[in-house]
Formats: sequence, structure tokens, C-alpha cells
Amino acid sequence: EVTSHCGMLLLYYVVLLGSSYVISTYGPHQRAQMTGDILLGGLFPIHFGVASKDQDLAARPESTQCVRFNFRGFRWLQAMIFAIDEINNSSTLLPNITLGYRIFDTCNTVSKALEATLSFVAQNKIDSLNLDEFCNCTDHIPSTIAVVGAAGSAVSTAVANLLGLFYIPQISYASSSRLLSNKNQYKSFMRTIPTDEYQATAMADIIEHFQWNWVIAVASDDDYGRPGIEKFEKEMEERDICIHLNELISQYFEDHEIKALADRIENSTAKVIVVFASGPDIEPLIKEMVRRNITDRIWLASEAWASSSLIAKPEYLDVVAGTIGFALKSGRIPSFKKFLQSVQPKKDSHNEFVREFWEETFNCYLEDSPRLQESENGSTSFRPLCTGEEDITSVETPYLDYTHLRISYNVYVAVYSIAQALQDILTCTPGHGLFANNSCADIKKMEAWQVLKQLRHLNYTNSMGEKMCFDENADLAANYTIVNWHRSAEDGSVVFEEVGYYNMHVKRGAKLFIDKTKILWNGYSSEVPFSNCSEDCEPGTRKGIIDSMPTCCFECTECSDGEYSNHKDASVCTKCPNNSWSNGNHTFCFVKEIEFLSWTEPFGIALAICAVLGIVLTAFVMGVFVRFRNTPIVKATNRELSYVLLFSLICCFSSSLIFIGEPQDWTCRLRQPAFGISFVLCISCILVKTNRVLLVFEAKIPTSLHRKWWGLNLQFLLVFLCTFVQVMICVVWLYNAPPSSYKNHDIDEIIFITCNEGSVMALGFLIGYTCLLAAICFFFAFKSRKLPENFTEAKFITFSMLIFFIVWISFIPAYFSTYGKFVSAVEVIAILASSFGMLACIFFNKVYIILFKPSRNTIEEVRCSTAAHAFKVAAKATLKHNTASRKKSSSIGGSSASSPSSSISLKTNGNDCDRTSGKHRPRVSFGSGTVTLSLSFEESRRSSLICSTQTSNISSVSAKGTVGGRFPEPALYCV
Repeated sequence: EVTSHCGMLLLYYVVLLGSSYVISTYGPHQRAQMTGDILLGGLFPIHFGVASKDQDLAARPESTQCVRFNFRGFRWLQAMIFAIDEINNSSTLLPNITLGYRIFDTCNTVSKALEATLSFVAQNKIDSLNLDEFCNCTDHIPSTIAVVGAAGSAVSTAVANLLGLFYIPQISYASSSRLLSNKNQYKSFMRTIPTDEYQATAMADIIEHFQWNWVIAVASDDDYGRPGIEKFEKEMEERDICIHLNELISQYFEDHEIKALADRIENSTAKVIVVFASGPDIEPLIKEMVRRNITDRIWLASEAWASSSLIAKPEYLDVVAGTIGFALKSGRIPSFKKFLQSVQPKKDSHNEFVREFWEETFNCYLEDSPRLQESENGSTSFRPLCTGEEDITSVETPYLDYTHLRISYNVYVAVYSIAQALQDILTCTPGHGLFANNSCADIKKMEAWQVLKQLRHLNYTNSMGEKMCFDENADLAANYTIVNWHRSAEDGSVVFEEVGYYNMHVKRGAKLFIDKTKILWNGYSSEVPFSNCSEDCEPGTRKGIIDSMPTCCFECTECSDGEYSNHKDASVCTKCPNNSWSNGNHTFCFVKEIEFLSWTEPFGIALAICAVLGIVLTAFVMGVFVRFRNTPIVKATNRELSYVLLFSLICCFSSSLIFIGEPQDWTCRLRQPAFGISFVLCISCILVKTNRVLLVFEAKIPTSLHRKWWGLNLQFLLVFLCTFVQVMICVVWLYNAPPSSYKNHDIDEIIFITCNEGSVMALGFLIGYTCLLAAICFFFAFKSRKLPENFTEAKFITFSMLIFFIVWISFIPAYFSTYGKFVSAVEVIAILASSFGMLACIFFNKVYIILFKPSRNTIEEVRCSTAAHAFKVAAKATLKHNTASRKKSSSIGGSSASSPSSSISLKTNGNDCDRTSGKHRPRVSFGSGTVTLSLSFEESRRSSLICSTQTSNISSVSAKGTVGGRFPEPALYCV
């Protein structure tokens, strides 16, 4: 706080000292002024700068001299005078009130602007400053109630700090720095130009529009360039655009500094240069670029130099042609052209800048010009004399460039805004005012702060029909026009071609419009220049990061499989949806082909045909068995179980069809249980049949116990129990983890619709239980392989079980190593192979005998075969007994006599039976003799068959338990 008070007192003291000087001299010597009832101040850059001098303070310092006349600045001044003249001549706006003005040259520097500003504030009495003790500050001098200016943001910032102390309203026409929107610091500052907050965004939008990501930023080292480029940097970061070089510049840079900056720009790979600076500040750099003939750069100009006559010169066009600039919205000022052309030194005595303007326009000296004496002394170049009556329209000068009035129009609007505020004060009705108790200000006694209050609430429509009002930051809403610098085909001068606009008050994305067909890059090309750190990444690739490099510098990396990018410079590759896959170039995704074991594909058709063939063959076999159900072969195979077995085979073949077609939830839950239950039913029947024959034929003495145990009901009960276990496995499986269909996206380019089995363990139990029954069946079938010829289906059952094991042992690794539709195909093949194996091995031989060998399908053939098998067993037992007896006798008696041969041959062919008598005579040979046995069979019709046997040289043998034994009838009709 102490520091703040000290600073304020110091500033007041400076103002006080300056005021004493201003009162005596009325500000800087060169000015434009006219008296009036109300005085307006004006600050314009009539010169581009001041001459640099080393002040060694050996003598009293002299005021610095302004150099380089600014024709555009002079036109802006003329716009203010023209507006005041119009208002003074108006009968409706401020009638009977004359506006006066005092306009000074800021020379585009802060020091000159403050020198002029002191003459404004010295006349305004502030209660907190008792200036009357030191001087009569208001004696015969009207107060300045408002100031129009200044142009540069740095100058306006300094002026605003001083005018704000006295609440003198300041309306700038060209200061766009966003810092000036801070009303806490700059209380009385207002403007008719958009803030750089929007311009920086607009510049970033243009760079994004042309897809540049590698640029150079140059800003003036003042309150205009630094805030503007700071906002520009933030906008670039949001858009992931990189700034390669970020440089500051000033018109007061030394030559070596300018050359060093030009070196960095020349060595940079960025081709676009964004400049936030005024014309005087950027001019030294442009000159150096022209000297080096660097013509391959594109300049993006802020409004401060987008139409600057200092840069837009024919000699600079090789470098700056094609510049894209932001120009303010142009306006129309009626009769202003005529006013500009009417200027003459002799007529405009109130405007001291006219004399210098005339001399600079015609490159001459007027007779009473002080610079004429300097020329005679040799301090300035020689120029001819001029009369002051030359034709101003005969020369080319920026002063007369009124085709696009931008800053001049802003000046015009600023003056009219002040006049409208005064008009509101003049016409205010007591009780409706803006001041305490709704009072109104007195136009004759008003103070500057009252005008400021009225300006903040200004809302009117000008003569052009445009609505004028200041926002909360005291800025006037406006838009930008985008211009492109062309070379005139007529005289080679610069033409500002309008190529688009930027509207700040519409939604994002619609703010910028550019007509690319009107743009000439570098003055001649229609192709958009390339200004990127890296080459564009083509569709199908993405940008990859390069270590220690900015994000704008990258390498192009091809998208991975299943990902794509369909535009250039993609940051990331987009993953294809689950039902899609990327093409070979990774530029788009195509819908994956959906695959399953279809009914229409050749493989599915072949499997379906095989399954249907199996069903047809099985049905045919069943038809044959039903047709010949009373024949011995059918009876011998236990026809009831055979029917169940054939039905289960039909179910097995049918279950394979459920695996074909698009998997649905219901098919997935049905196919494995159908397959498992069908196979268990099939194998259970085979197991019961095989085991019953084995037990009967190996029994020494068949009893009623065998008949009871192996009754038909019990056989079906065993089949039911074996099948019931499989049914329970399926029920538990379906309850706890039911299978369901799902789409497998793991395979590239294909979606396999398969069944999720729910529980692999349950599937293992299902197949494992089936294999367990098959193993038991195989064991009994293997033991039954030597039964009578008519019962040799046990051999074929053995083969069928071997096929079953081979198929299903091979199925396990095949099942887990395949994927997609081939999983179903493998299981279908396994089902069909094992089903065909059982059908062929068990039934084809019988069908062949029934259809093609009916002679073997007789009761006699069956009985003869059965008797032969029984005698063979008895003979083996007798031979074993005799051998044991001889060994025992030899060990007791020591006899070494030779014994009969132990070889036995069984003959059961048709020649050994007397077919004419219907008698079969099975014969067993023991070395040198033949044994004749009498066998009796109990039949339903109680018939008997006696085979007689001739004997030679040996005695009859009685085989106990076998010879003369009786076999129950069921033993002949089961397997």
C-alpha cells in the first residue's frame, strides 16, 4: 500500500510538472486544433517513429524528432476532422453546440503520446489534486472531455494509465491488445476495434484450416505483440500445432539482431510465419528477407500490418506476395473522398500536419517550410519548391486509398459515439438520467467522468443502419475480413483481395470462411504450401512419436490388423468393431464373414448326406430284421435288443444333423445330450447282448438261475440303468452350465458362430462315461470272440469297439486343436464314423446272410454250430484231463510208454452230417481214432437229433457235464 501511494504521488507530481509546461505551450508544437464549446482530443501516428539519438546530457536534452511520415495515419486524422465537421454542420446532432479538437502526433512512441496526453489532463480539475495552488490550470482553456486514440496498443496502454486517473474517456480505433479489456486497470479505456483475443483464435483457425502444424511466430516486443502471441500459443496448443520459432522484434533492433533473426527463419523448415506486430516493427525484418531473396515463406499478418502501406510496397512483393492478413471490417463514409481531395496547405491552416503531408506527397518544400532551411544547410536532401496548389489527385499515395476504409471508419465511429453520448446528455430528461437520483448532467458544466458514464450505456443506430453499443469490456463488436496480397497486373502495386471473413459471433466451426480459389500463394501459385514438420501420414497409418522431437514431428506407422485410419495424419488408428476387420491397406473396415457349419456349403452337405445315408441304412436293416424276425439269425441275435440297438443308431445318425446349421441356443443345448444319450443307449444294448452270451456259453451247467437272471425284462432294465446315468449327467450339465451359441471374434476377418459348451468338464464326463461302457463292452466282446460261427458277431463287436476307441481317442486332440466350424465338423465325423462302424460290424454280416445266404439261416445250421462248439469245449476238457493223468502215471510208475497223440481236429463241415436223414455228425479226431458222442437238445416241440458216430480202435468216451447234457433253448437265440 505504501508503495502504491508513493507511486501515485510520483505520478501526480509528473502530471503537475507536465501541466505547467503544457499550459504555456499547449502541448507539442505540431498539432491540428480548432476551438469549440466542447473539446475532443486526438492521438494519431502521423510519423512511424523517432530519430534515435544518444543523449549524453552534456547540454539540455532536446525533444526527439519524428521521422517517416505516415500517410495512413494522416488519413485517420482527417477522418476525425471530417466527422467533427459533419457533426458541427448537423441540425439534429448537438444543435447549437460546436465541437473543437486538439490532435497530436504520437510518432508511434509512448514518450510522444504521453507528452501530448499531459496537455489533455492538465486542463481537468480533480478534487483530490489542488492544482490551483501551483497554477491556473483552467484559465480560458476548455477541458478535454474525451480522447480519440491512440493507434498502437503499447501507446494506448500508457495513455490509458494516465487518462484513467482523471476518468477521461479514451476511445481507441486501432489498439487491439487483450490486456486493455481489463477494466480494473484501464477504467476509462474503450475501443471500436475487436480485441486480439479473437484475432489470435482466428489465426489459429486459419492454420488449422490449411492443415499446417509447423509455424514460426514473430511478435513485437510491446503490449500489443506479447499478449497477442501468448494467446496464439494457447490456441495452437489446443489444436496440437507446433511453433518452431517464437521470436520478438522491434523497429529499434540493431542490424545484427535482425540478421540473426533472419538466419533462424531461413534455416527453419517451417514455411508459415505468423506476425503479431505493427508495420514499423516488422519492416526491418522484411527488408532483410528481401535482401536475402527469401521468397518461399507465407506470412500471416495481424490487423496491425495486414494493410500497412509501409510493408505493402512493390519492392517488397517478391517476399510478401501471397500474405494472408486480417483486416478490419470496412465501412463507408459518405463524401469522405471529396474531403480528402480538398486538402491544401493554404486552406487548412488549423492543421499543421498538412504542410508536411504536402511536402512528402510531392517530394518538395513549401516556401516557408522550416525544413527548407535545413536543406540549404545540407542537413537534409535537396527538394524543389512547391506552391501548395498542386493537384493531389495526380499522384499515387496511400492517403487517397479510400476503397477499403477500415481504421478510418473506426475513427469515424469513435467520434460519432462521443457525439451521441453528448446528445444523450443534452436530451436527458430529469428523473431518467444515469446519475444519482436519476439526475442528468448539465451539458454546459459536465465533466469527463459523466461522459464516460454515458458512453458505457451507449446504444444507438448510426446513419449506416448499424447498431452501436459497447460490451461489458467496453469493446465494440466487429468481424474480420481476410485479405490476400496480390500483385497488380497494371502497375505492380499491392492489391488487397478479399478472400474470406471471420465472424466471431457464430458457433465454432462456422466462424471461418475462405474462398481458396481466390488465393494466390507467393503471388502466383494456387497450390496450398506445405508447412509441416513431417510428411503427411497416408490413410492406413498413424503418427508415431519421435523421441526428443515435438509432437508435430512424427513418423508414419502402419495400423495394426483390426485397426484402420481413413484420413491423413491420424493420431491413432481406430479399432474396428467386433463384427468388422480392416482391409489390407488398413483404410477401412469391412464386415467379417460369418461362418458356421452350414447346410449349403459342400462340407456340410457331404456330412448331411452321410448322416442321412446312415439313417437310411439303419432303417433298412431294421426293416430287414422286422421282415425276417422269426428266422434263426434274428432270433439268435436277441431281436428285441437288436431293435433297440438299431433305434439308438438311428438316433446317433440323427444327432449329427443337429451339429449342422447356424448354432442356436436350443441346438447347442440339444446336440451334446442327444449324441451322448444315443451312444450310451447303443453301447448298453451291445454290452448286455455280449455279456449274456458269454455267461451262458461259459457256464458248465445251465440252471434255472441263468434263465431268471438273463430274462428279457432284466436286459431292458440294465439298458435303462446304463442310459439313465448318462441322462442324469446331461440334466446336471444343462442345469448348472447350459451350452449357448456365441460369436467368436478371435479369428481375423471371420466370425465363427459356435457353441459355448458351458462346461468342458461336463462334456468330458459325457464322453468319458460313453467310453467306459465301450471299454467294458470291448472286454466282453473280446472274450466272446470264439463262440460258435453263428455267434461270431462278438468278433465284429470287438472290431466296432476298436473303431469306436480309435475314433474318439483321435477326437480329443482334434477337438481341442481346431476352431470355429471345424469343431462341429470333427464331432460330426466322429459320430458318423463310430456309428457306421457299429452298424457295419454288427449288422451287415447278418443282413448279408439273411438276404443272400438263406441256407445258413436255418435251425439245423444253428444247432449244428452250437453242438460243435459244445463238443469242442468237452474235447478240450477231456484232453486236458487225460494229459494230466498220464503225467501223474509217468511220475508214479516210471513208465516211458508212448501215449496217444494229443492233437484234436474238429470237423463241422456239411460232409460230416447226413443231410438226407437230417442228422449232423460232428466228429472230433484224437490222433488215431474218432469219438462218437450222443447229444440231446430240448426243444419247444420236443424233437431230438441223434448223430451217430463210428468208432475204430478206441473205446467210447463220456464227457461229463457236456456230452449228454441239455442246453436250454434261449442259449440258441442269444449272442
